[in-house]
Amino acid sequence: MFFEFGFSGLAILILALLAASIRVLREYERGVVFQLGRFWSVKGPGLIILIPVVQQMVRVDLRTVVLDVPTQDVISRDNVSVKVNAVIYFRVIDPEKAIIQVLNFLEATSQLAQTTLRSVLGKHELDDMLAERERLNTDIQQVLDAQTDAWGIKVANVEIKHVDLDESMIRAIARQAEAERERRAKVIHAEGELQASEKLMQAAKILGQQPGAMQLRYMQTLANIAGDKSSTIVFPLPIELLTGMAELRSSRKE
Repeated sequence: MFFEFGFSGLAILILALLAASIRVLREYERGVVFQLGRFWSVKGPGLIILIPVVQQMVRVDLRTVVLDVPTQDVISRDNVSVKVNAVIYFRVIDPEKAIIQVLNFLEATSQLAQTTLRSVLGKHELDDMLAERERLNTDIQQVLDAQTDAWGIKVANVEIKHVDLDESMIRAIARQAEAERERRAKVIHAEGELQASEKLMQAAKILGQQPGAMQLRYMQTLANIAGDKSSTIVFPLPIELLTGMAELRSSRKE
């Protein structure tokens, strides 16, 4: 009886030791193995056998992590207060560093992303935040990637999601945009007037060189006026016609 109990207890102990020593890692997982507290190796994927009590393993996920950066209060270089949030994409490329060099790489990356977001955006003006997000995303990504490299983490991308302004700033931007549209309209109108005046000057020079062309233009104008339905037509008498009549009268007197 005692022998049977001892054998069954030994079998249970062996099964418990086997369960404690066998690990299965998926394709996207790696195991950082410590032996008596010291780093031993990185294992996986597949079946991993550990020495119970002597060896311990920490799982590390190598898939890309999507981390939402909470809304941050940012003061731009032109002293405008805005609320900005973003999202970052990163993954672990060195499991050993991710476990040994930092206590919690997810929390550390999140905190670093928040401070970097405020630091980088604070160096730019509001117009840059609204119009040049791609460049700002690249700047933030490069700063984060350089700082997380010591943790075995690769920051692949950073995207600024929202830049929230207060109502007064939105109204000021709307007034600025309206003033800009009015300025452009006045510039376009002035350029049109300048081009029209230049064309009129060229036409006047051409007509002045050919008196007959001036007479034809005058007759064409009379024809256009005659086509109108107005009851009274007032048109100027060309000075050339008066000069011709005066010369004709003087010649008859002689």
